[in-house]
Amino acid sequence: MSLYSEINEQPERIKSLLSSQRKVVEKIAAEIHKRDVQYVFLAARGTSDNAGRYANYLLGAQNGLPLALATPSLFTYYKQPPKLKNALVVGISQSGQSPDIVSVLEEGKKQGCATLAITNEPKSPLTQNADFVLDIQAGAEKAVAATKTYTTELMSIAMLSAALSGNKKHWQELSKVPGWMKDVLKQDKVIAQAAERYRYMDQTIVLGRGFNYATAFEWALKLKELTYINAEPYSSADFAHGPIAMIEPGFPVLAVAPKGKVFDSMLEMLKRLRTDISAELVVISNDKRALSLAQVPLTIPADTPEWLSPLVSILPAQLFAYYLTLAKGYNSEQPRTIRKVTETK
Repeated sequence: MSLYSEINEQPERIKSLLSSQRKVVEKIAAEIHKRDVQYVFLAARGTSDNAGRYANYLLGAQNGLPLALATPSLFTYYKQPPKLKNALVVGISQSGQSPDIVSVLEEGKKQGCATLAITNEPKSPLTQNADFVLDIQAGAEKAVAATKTYTTELMSIAMLSAALSGNKKHWQELSKVPGWMKDVLKQDKVIAQAAERYRYMDQTIVLGRGFNYATAFEWALKLKELTYINAEPYSSADFAHGPIAMIEPGFPVLAVAPKGKVFDSMLEMLKRLRTDISAELVVISNDKRALSLAQVPLTIPADTPEWLSPLVSILPAQLFAYYLTLAKGYNSEQPRTIRKVTETK
């Protein structure tokens, strides 16, 4: 099994997760409703932290739940955990091994909070401190760079949101995600060819906003892990407050800009970058206006709703990072320095 095969495995993994875990998720949601949960306190690292960024927007927008991203060092090194009264304490970890993430759930349980583990290892240290366990069922992920565990984490969060809201339309939309993913993967050859154009790229900016703020961070992380490029992710709003001064003609900017509430803001930024500065643009979108501004346009299905677009838009980003790794002559299966399981304290 390789990084490439794991990228292409995602539609089936998502389809299986949706069918096998729906009842589990609905039971967890019902139990959460019984508690006086006022907000979500979430701990994660790396790719899982980017899934947490998605949860931050989704649970706020769809479920009215504020979400705070934990600072695990407060629990480990400083030994000064915050008060977590009325929190749903969530730990997201592919391996369930990282001591600092485990420590957050352990403290949450100690303070009498409801605790939830989202992991690919249901028998791990993380789950031992969890009232509820959501097994993402991604299967063995051999490649160091996470792909299918990321999208199954996103799907688990999306399913939990749908279960908490009780909105039947959301479940109907969730059922379409595997098909949308398959459509995106058909661009394989186009993306492989496009990546060759950037084989000498050593720095880039990755833009996203709203739900796809998470996608910008995850795309940038994959580029750092696999191609060793200095890829910096930004919200398009934050980017306008200073960092845009870095951009000069020909500077490569990658952007995720699907249709939705933040699209007009993203489109305005893309126009500014292309028209005023002559930046080099790679754009993932389902809107022709954004795609027309890009030297390299990468499409996602037109009917993908904004709240689910991160599950779909990350696939062309993953393929782009994979093929750029090959174009640069690097090993896609074993990036230098990093390991599959990182245990931080």
